[in-house]
Amino acid sequence: MVKLRIFLADEQDVLRRGLRALLMSHGWSVCGETRSGLDAVRLVFELKPDVVIIGVEMAELNGIEATRQIKRGRPQTEVLFYTVHKEEYLIGEALRAGARGHVLKSDTEEILIEAVRALAKHTPYFSTPAAETLLKHLPKTRADLDATRVLTERERKIVQLLADGKSNRDIASQFEISPKTVEAHRSAIMRKLRFSSITDLVRYAIRNRLIQP
Repeated sequence: MVKLRIFLADEQDVLRRGLRALLMSHGWSVCGETRSGLDAVRLVFELKPDVVIIGVEMAELNGIEATRQIKRGRPQTEVLFYTVHKEEYLIGEALRAGARGHVLKSDTEEILIEAVRALAKHTPYFSTPAAETLLKHLPKTRADLDATRVLTERERKIVQLLADGKSNRDIASQFEISPKTVEAHRSAIMRKLRFSSITDLVRYAIRNRLIQP
């Protein structure tokens, strides 16, 4: 029987070590791990795991953006969000990015194992707090998703960099485009999100965990 292959992506080294031990004790294979969102995308494409367990805050690329890229390149790989966050917007964004499971780090080990087993069968799994949050705030979640659906992947990344204090020149260098093109993206983002200042953009990024407060 082929072992289930799991990849771990979380900024906390100690947490990943604990997860590795727990998952391997159930006979599964942890084929790789990282604390970097960019490395998570690259390694998932290389290692081809069955399930990815991922956090939200990670170096270089947050978990939601990493999930979008993973699911675009490997739709057959299931993604389980394992976080301390149960905000309705984040759960909704995780779903829209392609995740099919959400478990809180405060949940029991048994719940995490149940979630992994469900995703291994391509069955969605949400722990009780996450499911209750979605049901309670579903109308608001849909409205928030509609408000941000118009942003492209590049625009979402630019939002993150702008809110993190990067200059137009810094962003232009990272994307290998001109500062004027960055300014055009910035204007489009502000218009799409109906923001009038960079302060609004920073608050948006903090609220949606694109940057740390």
